[in-house]
Amino acid sequence: MISRKRCLSLAGDWTLLGGIFDLPRLQDRISRLEEQSSQPEFWNDPAAANKALQELSRLRNIANPFLILDKAEKDIQEFYDLLKLEPDADTEKEADRMALQFLKDMDAYELKTLLSGEHDGRNALLEVNAGAGGSEACDWASMLYRLYVRWAEEHKYKVEILSETPGDVTGYRSIQIQVSGENAYGYLKTEAGVHRLVRISPFDAAARRHTSFAKVEVLPEIEESEVEINPDDLKVETLRAGGAGGQHVNKTESAVRITHIPSGIVVQCQNERSQHKNRASAMSVLLARLSELERATSQEKVNALKGDGGPAAWGRQIRSYVMQPYTMVKDHRTGFETGNVVAVMDGDIDGFIEAFLKKAPSEDDYVE
Repeated sequence: MISRKRCLSLAGDWTLLGGIFDLPRLQDRISRLEEQSSQPEFWNDPAAANKALQELSRLRNIANPFLILDKAEKDIQEFYDLLKLEPDADTEKEADRMALQFLKDMDAYELKTLLSGEHDGRNALLEVNAGAGGSEACDWASMLYRLYVRWAEEHKYKVEILSETPGDVTGYRSIQIQVSGENAYGYLKTEAGVHRLVRISPFDAAARRHTSFAKVEVLPEIEESEVEINPDDLKVETLRAGGAGGQHVNKTESAVRITHIPSGIVVQCQNERSQHKNRASAMSVLLARLSELERATSQEKVNALKGDGGPAAWGRQIRSYVMQPYTMVKDHRTGFETGNVVAVMDGDIDGFIEAFLKKAPSEDDYVE
């Protein structure tokens, strides 16, 4: 039978806006934001208006599912109470089915309530860079890229390649993607850091065991109105795209490279056929990186936002993927591990994400 205590405990366990999850207080905040957004002068300050609407959307996404779950729990309880008076096999089967679905939805909701960061609800810009290990590392970067695409597809997120630099032999030296959907950044931020692979090399004729590294960086997508950029500070170049993509990308100057002169940040996008779309994608990445600089007053804050800033090499990994001589994937920040490496490489990383979100942040989140 479903424990009502478990459902109601949600109203007292989760932190929200710096306090305890108090449903009446949450609903009151939603009402005040709704009233504020209906005022004629609301859009006099577009930046403040957008921020208020983002908060309203985030709070609704917390309160509404809670109310739906609460109603579902009551309905299931009524089913079981009815079965006590009038036992019926079909009714009991339906009640059990509803109960299992309720527990699944509850687990998903509990995880969602952990996403209370300022940018957690946004799209994510995820970049995988090959580290130490040569061609092995480039292949490992392509494997991680596939992992995140599979995870995104399973969660109904949209994935778009923004830029890619192929490896000399195989895989990618670097690949950047945009993952679009609710809470994409909130979930994927847990993947930022160095990932280590141990396996029998498919490129080694002697079939020796190799260790490869790749670094994952994750940033939230930022709106143009949130970052002030002087157009004179930008150097925009068009160039011919290279690598895979057919004749068009190799024959036209559709790729765009933007340099922010004061900071020295350089971004490049080439995967769209349209120069205009590549420029928009490049600007999106640049805005995210400039926003990161504005928020980060020290290297430690940079690391907290996008992952360890050190090289992708020995001793800095956040997670190890071992395929030989045994099979295991272990996250060194949380201790969460599994022996099903195949499932993990096919995108099953929810256990790692949940373990990290439930773990209070500490200085030991990244292995030095």
